[in-house]
Amino acid sequence: MATSVARGPSLPEPAVAPIAGVANLDGDLLIEQSREIAHTHLVGRDRLASLVLAVGFVAAAGSLAAFAGSDRALEGWTLALFVAAYAVASRIDFEIGTGSAPPTQLVLVPMLALLPVPLVPLCVLAGLLLGGLPDYARGRVPVDRSLLRFVNSWHALGPALVLVAAGQPQPTPRHLPIYGLALLAQFAFDFASTALRDRLGLGVSPLSLLRFMVWIWAVDSALTPVAAVAALGARGHTWLLISSLPLIGLLAYFARERQVRIDHALELSSAYRGTALLLGDVVEADDAYTGLHSRDVVSLVLDVCDSLGVNGAERRDAEFAALLHDVGKIKIPAEIINKPGKLTDDEFALIKTHTVEGERLLSQVGGILGNVGRIVRSCHEDWDGTGYPDGLEGTAIPRVARIVRCCDAYSAMTTDRSYRKALASSEAIAELRRCSGTDFDPDVVDALVVAIGEHNRP
Repeated sequence: MATSVARGPSLPEPAVAPIAGVANLDGDLLIEQSREIAHTHLVGRDRLASLVLAVGFVAAAGSLAAFAGSDRALEGWTLALFVAAYAVASRIDFEIGTGSAPPTQLVLVPMLALLPVPLVPLCVLAGLLLGGLPDYARGRVPVDRSLLRFVNSWHALGPALVLVAAGQPQPTPRHLPIYGLALLAQFAFDFASTALRDRLGLGVSPLSLLRFMVWIWAVDSALTPVAAVAALGARGHTWLLISSLPLIGLLAYFARERQVRIDHALELSSAYRGTALLLGDVVEADDAYTGLHSRDVVSLVLDVCDSLGVNGAERRDAEFAALLHDVGKIKIPAEIINKPGKLTDDEFALIKTHTVEGERLLSQVGGILGNVGRIVRSCHEDWDGTGYPDGLEGTAIPRVARIVRCCDAYSAMTTDRSYRKALASSEAIAELRRCSGTDFDPDVVDALVVAIGEHNRP
């Protein structure tokens, strides 16, 4: 089951520019955004999309329970046991992308095998609502986000419809094809409801969700045979359902371990961001122009990344590289940086060392910023191989460095310097076009021109 009801510590918003829209994030970055969203109230399109899907589920599940009959016996204590077990299983979070993969399949399959099938979707909803009560009671999740529990119940409606249409057969070897079809229906309803809500409410592309949903479906598929065996054993003795408890406990332990690892990864990422901002402040304190220029380049670089489809970790590196591409200039004497006249050959040679100095400084930090340092080294390489310090050419230059190179040049041309006045935007664009294919990657130039046009649009 895919669920968007993420629960976890909130992390601070970035101080420079957002890493990306939710649709552009990968892995831990997407989990970070999900955790932040989980602590907010449902508003605007998110509330409307969730409400529509919630009402739709209640109508569909209520109609199925009211109008589809069943010859299976219904015992109140069995129903209560299943709802409680589902609530417990729903609280075990394997965070993936915008949601999580709780091991609720260990309860859902026995539900479909032993309970009157038309009641199963409503039992799943009751289990999810019960499982969310501790978070609502502690104030960790706003109560209005309980709407998402209704949305997340859609996955149970697909297999219930298939089994009702097939006459609610028992999960015997003879009926395995039917239960296989029911599993596929579960995945289809799960993806459709999650993708629709996330697309309409959060702006997440269905295609970007698909790779995370595959992992969730893999978990459900792996647990289905175990759950089916438990269901067969419990046909005569319902209490045998407790045989799944040790496995649920083990999965709870693994889920907790994974959550701790993700927490540490996000804390480390936040520390890297803080270090990058600190270095950016150091650059700005040393040379106000360089600092403000770098922040302007960040905005341009992120716009170009969006246009070229640069996302995830590469987009994060682009943000850091844009902020820190001139960090090596703190090793260059201020009188050279701010010299009003033309630089001598020796002074220009010294200026050119700032990319290597930037790499050296960032490599001392290591980790993510160490990788960014390698990009910073290449931020003055030219498309035709005439740049510095390594004379790289074409696609041998890291893509992020090519983006920063072009945005850096545009920002420099349109900013007043000690030795010249700023060019008009149209003049700077003409210069970018003239140097496209020599200094700059032509694709980057095209994307930057589009981004500039959107910024200048009234």
